[in-house]
Amino acid sequence: MLPESRSHASAPLAHQLEHGLGLPPHLEAGRLDVERIADIAVVAAAHSDGYAATAHLLGLLAALPAPTGAGEHFWSDLWRSSGTAYLLPANIKTPVLRSLAGEGAGLARQILSAVDEMTPSQRMAAGEVIGQTLSESDHLPDLKTQVIGELWLRDLELTAWRVLHADQKSADFGGRKAFLDAWMNV
Repeated sequence: MLPESRSHASAPLAHQLEHGLGLPPHLEAGRLDVERIADIAVVAAAHSDGYAATAHLLGLLAALPAPTGAGEHFWSDLWRSSGTAYLLPANIKTPVLRSLAGEGAGLARQILSAVDEMTPSQRMAAGEVIGQTLSESDHLPDLKTQVIGELWLRDLELTAWRVLHADQKSADFGGRKAFLDAWMNV
């Protein structure tokens, strides 16, 4: 599940390619050699952490039952067990759709709020509900449902943090120089 790429999100990458690799802004693709293409791929990978984290967040949600009549039982069980309505489809629909459009920070905040609101016993109960569903759909009968659910919740929580962290990163090249200078003086 990949979000759409946003043109404004590529501005730091374009700046890095122009200044870091010395590529003119209107370079024709036919004038690129394999080494330059590899350089571009490396720089693009370095700038893709927020995009990849948002895609992973959506993938985790896609592993759960669809928010249709068939999945209604799962979602009501999750609500009762977790004690939070933050994860209900009606409450995450807009952030999910924004994430599909490349804006994952809202969904990440909502998920972290939901996890933060859960008590340890509610988290265990939610993990059991999630784990039961995942073990049935992924055919993982030899793993305990509680373990599967807890791993899924941890992954969801950590991925939401990665989305927020990537969203807060600055494309400030002066900040990069200050970071480098600080580490050079250690």
